[in-house]
Amino acid sequence: MSDKSSRMSYREACRQAIRAALQADPRCFVMGEDVGRYGGCYGVTKGLLEEFGPDRVRDTPLAENGFVGAGVGAALAGLRPIVEIMTCNFSLLALDQIMNNAASLAHMSGGQFAVPLVIRMATGGGRQLAAQHSHSLEGWYAHIPGLKVLVPGTIEDARHMLAAALADPNPVLIFEHIVLYNVEGELDPAVSDVDIEHARVRRSGSDLSLVTFGNSLPKCLAAADLLAAEGISAEVIDLRVLRPLDMATVAASVARTHRALIVDEGWKSGSISAEIAARLAEDSLYELDAPVRRICSREVPVPYAAHLEEATLPQVADIVTAARALLRPA
Repeated sequence: MSDKSSRMSYREACRQAIRAALQADPRCFVMGEDVGRYGGCYGVTKGLLEEFGPDRVRDTPLAENGFVGAGVGAALAGLRPIVEIMTCNFSLLALDQIMNNAASLAHMSGGQFAVPLVIRMATGGGRQLAAQHSHSLEGWYAHIPGLKVLVPGTIEDARHMLAAALADPNPVLIFEHIVLYNVEGELDPAVSDVDIEHARVRRSGSDLSLVTFGNSLPKCLAAADLLAAEGISAEVIDLRVLRPLDMATVAASVARTHRALIVDEGWKSGSISAEIAARLAEDSLYELDAPVRRICSREVPVPYAAHLEEATLPQVADIVTAARALLRPA
């Protein structure tokens, strides 16, 4: 699919973003497991090896600590690496390189060194990949100062966030939800960039705020449609960026609606939903007409069986039921 087409999949938007980055900057290269000849575990880098060659699209050994460390070194040396980690659970093998090196070196060097590294990784459940490959760890990484954490939930963000991430002198993690790769939508040709600092209001409303990100965004939008048919006006906030967390947009929404329901595919304990709820309690308590509510994944390893996996993850019906309860308490 060419860049001129306005309709594309989330996967194609990611591919176009990487392709444009490789075309725009000779310092930019891609590295990761199976990104070259195989075209990426989820097909995002398919065709890029043939177009740009093995110096720009590099297959790596199965050693996340090794190739993420190499990405940190390349960034320190002035290159612009895009490192792909196949699924976010594998990033834990490179946690030392991400947290103790990439996130810390600018501070520890007194600003003498920048680490303009971008790490892409697949996240989330819903594709029957069982307990080891269905994690949602973006909230964990949002805990770490020195990182930026992006969660594109739309075709537009998938296409344009990468350029902003590569322009940032700090390490940026991009979490791409596995269920979104096949989603198709229209890409506005008038949009050429997006910021990586602010949340977005994806749907305006007056009765409650649905605060979410990633693959929970389309679920919240679908829930908002169902609620509208019942006369309930739900505003949908797409966080998009988990660090830095744009609480100003969330607080402004709650000031309009006076109720908040946070939908987060991560586990509830210690989650990004807990952080948002705490900040609303600290700074927006008197705007709330009801307690903040949260919908998260059940606190179990994600099952393989399709019906059990579906029961584990937040679903549209769960959002609708919780929203009704906020507006019409028993």
